[in-house]
Amino acid sequence: MEFNEKNEIVKEIEQRAILVGLSTGSKKEITTIENSLKELEELAKAAGAKVVHTMIQNKQKIDATFYIGKGKVDEIKILADELDANLVIFNDELSGAQMRNLEQVIERTIIDRTTLILDIFAQRAQSKVGKLQVELAQLRYRLPRLIGLGRALSRTGVGIGARGPGEKKLELDRRYILDRISDIKNQLDETKKTREIQRKKRKKNEIPIVALVGYTNAGKSTLMNKLIAMTDYDEEKIVYAENMLFATLDTAHRKIVLPSKEEFILIDTVGFVSKLPHALIEAFKATLEEVVDADLLLHIIDATNQDYEMQMKVTDQVLDELDVKDKSTILVFNKMDQMEGIQIPCGEDTIHLSAVEGIGMEELLSQIKGKIFAYMKKITLLLPYDRGDIVSHLQDKTKVETCEYREEGVYIEACLGPIDYNKYVDYMI
Repeated sequence: MEFNEKNEIVKEIEQRAILVGLSTGSKKEITTIENSLKELEELAKAAGAKVVHTMIQNKQKIDATFYIGKGKVDEIKILADELDANLVIFNDELSGAQMRNLEQVIERTIIDRTTLILDIFAQRAQSKVGKLQVELAQLRYRLPRLIGLGRALSRTGVGIGARGPGEKKLELDRRYILDRISDIKNQLDETKKTREIQRKKRKKNEIPIVALVGYTNAGKSTLMNKLIAMTDYDEEKIVYAENMLFATLDTAHRKIVLPSKEEFILIDTVGFVSKLPHALIEAFKATLEEVVDADLLLHIIDATNQDYEMQMKVTDQVLDELDVKDKSTILVFNKMDQMEGIQIPCGEDTIHLSAVEGIGMEELLSQIKGKIFAYMKKITLLLPYDRGDIVSHLQDKTKVETCEYREEGVYIEACLGPIDYNKYVDYMI
């Protein structure tokens, strides 16, 4: 349900969209124009639009005025009239001038892929931090386009491209936007300080961090829920998981306690997509920095997607932009229960599983343990009976293999991390 500025209910108009892609034949593209437009259609559906037509323009270079050339624009105008389309979505980012020129000719709302993704994020963001990050990305995108975004900025919050906290009214001029950007950055800096304190506490307690990364809708949240269910199930820990693009926007942290008492923090992150807006990556860096501090990355891949190699490249590109290099990583090919004889790469640090069916999960846990607890040392201690506090700590927080009450004291064999190892080295035998 939508409301106008007078808080009156506004009837939501069906968004009927024409998709437009430009193919220049560039070898730099990591996916085909057909696959890119197929993904754009899924994004449009996720935003609530009905796609009524898809058009591809083959052109050696981008037209500075109309992006795809005046002739094709006239063709889109005729199509929009025939198909009763009220929205035209371009597969690439448009300048403000191009957007203005296109709207003058086509007489329909014009948005680009970036605006579409930002709109989906505006719909899905739940936490205060998530909403601030989306607004920051929206404002950074609009700032250089103020001259051209005539129809887009004049809308009052109804329809795709006009949602979210980053769009209030036409009077969002340059000065206001710059002031608002500064205010949001200050608020995000405060939340960053809180996260830094939490990270320092985790490091002090030697709790490893495992981050789930990958393309949107690869199954990261489903995998997190399965790991929770296998270890220390608590209904309150379950995260939202749905078979749609960008179901997860807000980073979730969950402590996983293994039967052997080892603990690690599992982080679910926002999914990536091809041509992910740079403004969005910048805005979400405060959240994605958790990936930078992770001890292990689980790169989740939808094995059923024919374009999974492209999706892996997109994820790697975003991770490179976050300066995450040479990070210990396990490639997790998910949704194997839906595979029918398709060959998927095998090798070291590679897992095939189904998060939904639970297939391959024990092997994944085994690999995780091998990666993040390799620093643990097995030692033997003899503790005096008046140090029951140490015995309790070791039994609660570490993997104790042997605990015997002998005449000379409490005999313990346990695996310890560096902090506990150094703390109790005087009791070693």
